[in-house]
Amino acid sequence: MRELIREAGRVLKTEEWILEELERPKRVLKGWLGVKMDDGRIKHFQAYRVVYNEARGPGKGGIRYHPEVNEEEVTELAFWMTVKNAVMDLPYGGAKGGVKVNPKELSEGELERLSREYVRTFHPFLGEDIDVPAPDVYTNPRVMGWMVDEYERIKGKHEPGMITGKPLALGGSEGRIYATALGGIYVLEALGIKEGRVAIQGFGNAGSWFARFAQERGYEVVAVSDSKGGIYTEDMEVERVIEHKRETGSVINFPGARNISNEDLLSLDVDILVLAALQGAVHRENVEKVHAKTILELANGPVTPEADRVLGERGVTVIPDVLANAGGVTVSYFEWVQNRTGYYWSEGEVQEKLREKMGRAAREVEERKEEYGVSLRKGAYILALERIAEAIRARY
Repeated sequence: MRELIREAGRVLKTEEWILEELERPKRVLKGWLGVKMDDGRIKHFQAYRVVYNEARGPGKGGIRYHPEVNEEEVTELAFWMTVKNAVMDLPYGGAKGGVKVNPKELSEGELERLSREYVRTFHPFLGEDIDVPAPDVYTNPRVMGWMVDEYERIKGKHEPGMITGKPLALGGSEGRIYATALGGIYVLEALGIKEGRVAIQGFGNAGSWFARFAQERGYEVVAVSDSKGGIYTEDMEVERVIEHKRETGSVINFPGARNISNEDLLSLDVDILVLAALQGAVHRENVEKVHAKTILELANGPVTPEADRVLGERGVTVIPDVLANAGGVTVSYFEWVQNRTGYYWSEGEVQEKLREKMGRAAREVEERKEEYGVSLRKGAYILALERIAEAIRARY
């Protein structure tokens, strides 16, 4: 990512001191969260909150609960959010948070106490004008609800805009649950890709909602997969597959479909390959198997830099994550705006505002691609650096 910013800097002839400012995070917070477990023991968990840059506004980025969370990962993701928010022209810098924990091993009470302790530890550095968290890996509206409640108890006032992705009853926004998926659809449509055969790797929240929206709009969804494997069928009924996964825990063994592996899915002869699962899913060893004309990065970093270069040489269009999956943070921005004004929009209004915002960003990225003769990914980083550098200059 830093190399992409450096390349964008060379294209734009950006001052070296600005590029140096983007080499390191603005603020790194670390803490040990002491949590009382159900059996009475006190257990400690390593926690982080990183604000990478705040030239364009307060920090913005999710909080993840995962056993592999570490400072380097959280810092990289905070940088990613800085770029993504600038691509979307949101009035934010970039931030990220995390706790090194396996949430599947915690009871609901332990999870609540952990979430509240996170806020107690970092609350002086959070707030609607300072740094605004959101859900991420293994966090959800329930966790955000505990966090905003704890924050408001500490501050002695209502401030729903200090966090996004909340339950509707606490000031959450309509349309947030499927915003990443719908944003991806709007990007495809804005780039003129309005039909085709689709394979989706990753059938969690983003992947399943994408499949729904794609089928409703006339795309042919022929394959989907999750961590246990995938299925292929020319006559997929997405709603039935979603129900099958809800009942069995996986999409595999869906009646009338052929079971395939995740690697098989990558090699299918489809028009659009949607990567909604893991980072580094397409890499040096398997990139030659990919036959799709277009790749939509609904996950963060699903194509490695080596694979990205190979795909570019083959003429495959890769729609980068900092554009493709920005629907989530965009509707989080809408939530923040609604919280600050106390005026809430209908689901239809949210969808229309998201369509306009995603479409404009896609067109602006495509304009940079054409102007500088680069890939969409490099075009996105050029666009982001234009905006970040302008804000940094204005502050000195």
